[in-house]
Amino acid sequence: MAVVVQTAHEVQSVTIHGHRRAFVKVGTGPVLLLLHGMGCDHTTWSPVIDELALRHTVIAPDLLGHGASDKPRADYSVGGYANAMRDLLTVLGINRVTVVGHSLGGGVAMQFAYQFPERTERLVLVAPGGLGPEVSPLVRAVTTPGFHQVMGVLTLPGIRHVGVVGMRMLAGSGLPQARDLGEVATIYDSLRDPATRHALRHVVRAVVDWQGQIVTMADRAYLTSALPMAVVWGREDAVIPVEHAELAGRLAPEARIEVIEDAGHFPHKDHPVRFARILADFVDATPPATYSRARWRALLREGGTPGAGPLRAVGDGPT
Repeated sequence: MAVVVQTAHEVQSVTIHGHRRAFVKVGTGPVLLLLHGMGCDHTTWSPVIDELALRHTVIAPDLLGHGASDKPRADYSVGGYANAMRDLLTVLGINRVTVVGHSLGGGVAMQFAYQFPERTERLVLVAPGGLGPEVSPLVRAVTTPGFHQVMGVLTLPGIRHVGVVGMRMLAGSGLPQARDLGEVATIYDSLRDPATRHALRHVVRAVVDWQGQIVTMADRAYLTSALPMAVVWGREDAVIPVEHAELAGRLAPEARIEVIEDAGHFPHKDHPVRFARILADFVDATPPATYSRARWRALLREGGTPGAGPLRAVGDGPT
């Protein structure tokens, strides 16, 4: 495995709708919008940001309720997050992006592409939510009554220290089942902040219930025929099963599917060099989508028809 030197990136912020939105912006060139997963922040992308920034403008925000962004009582749905990303890009003067989303961020990326196709050049999903109900019991546990109170006890200084150290030791043990525990330990450590716990609970309840994921892209997958799409997964993902990658391939036959061996739920951290290469190659190999209102209208009209396949070329050019 190649050694990647991680750089601490300057965190900037803007206030939108009265709330601080923190983000990292580095590099020049076509824009990549990197959206992190639940309980994480922009630092989950640190192993790949500098490599990607050699040829791209990389924007890695902390979603509302995460990292250095505010944690208000607010809309934490994937639609709300998609709106927030549109507003952030507008404030930054950026019109179009290749949107890359991991886990929860993958659900937000799909929603962004659905709501704002005219601003989406490509869609890259990294172990995304929204492809099936299956999800780790640890995630479902956040929705249970008493989560806030229980985590208040479990994040007391002594208990938290033992838990964090134990998880990180297991993560370094080489056991495939424990490979994601280093990131889980960081999330657990962040839950010492009551505002973070409240925000995480709102986020999870917007997308998961006791039965699993409640948000799905399956009914709108036909729309992906209008833009280049790639899906990247770790073979040993213990949070969202890798079988969802096969489902993504069936829902979006034209998508590029990459399953990385010896990787878990965070393939961009387990194999950052390979991940950056996959992403760069995908961007190089695919022209950015060109939005056509007429084509989008035709897709919406025909996509819900039983037996209707995805449309390849419809419309009268950009509108």
